[in-house]
Amino acid sequence: MTDHSDAPLLDSEVEANLDRQVAADSENQRNKKLLSRQVARYLIQNPTFFAEHMELLETIQLPKESGKTVSLMTHQTNLLRERNIEMRQRLDQLLQSARENDQLFLHSRRLVLALLEARTVAEAGNALLKSFKEDFKVEVTALTLFGPLPGSGKHLGDVRSSARTSAETAIGSILRNGRIVCGTLRPAETAYLFGKAADRVASAAVVPLADQLGILAVGSSDPNHYRSSLDTLFLSYIGEILERLLPDLLARS
Repeated sequence: MTDHSDAPLLDSEVEANLDRQVAADSENQRNKKLLSRQVARYLIQNPTFFAEHMELLETIQLPKESGKTVSLMTHQTNLLRERNIEMRQRLDQLLQSARENDQLFLHSRRLVLALLEARTVAEAGNALLKSFKEDFKVEVTALTLFGPLPGSGKHLGDVRSSARTSAETAIGSILRNGRIVCGTLRPAETAYLFGKAADRVASAAVVPLADQLGILAVGSSDPNHYRSSLDTLFLSYIGEILERLLPDLLARS
């Protein structure tokens, strides 16, 4: 017959050993965390440590998303390479913006000089329409002056003329608003502003000129080209030039 009298004692020893092992593991974990904090604090307080111990950098391993590990030096090299690529991309964007701004300045300068050199409304209108089409790639441009005009509106070239009452009927809300309007217009507004070219316009930007002098409109076949969020600084600038230039030219007619 087998004697089982020592079985409970053996079980107790096993449990005690397990408890000691668990306690030891917990103590090790606490010691590791404490050591990690101490190391981190030391490195923060001594930022030149690795500069003085460069040989250690290759021994430090960092995890990657793939599950593999790489040395700290390799990680830093990859990081610097990525940042270098990002900086080159930003620099390319800045250079492209600079080139576009230079081009815009040259085209704007040429247009302003052409307007200043104009001796008639027709010359000013032709310079404006040509520049918008060739330099600024505007699909449709229309400049309309409100009458009555001196000389019954003769010799206006491609500049359109309209009675103020007709303008009020067709685009009264735009005139009363007094600010640049961008987006999709109502059919009647598009027809009034662009005339025969209205069927080519799906979106537009409209610039009312001060003192109900007239209105400048540009249009695109793209319905999303002239959005309400469009930067209208350039159009506002051209509008201000026309407001100062056209009254003198009309007085000469």
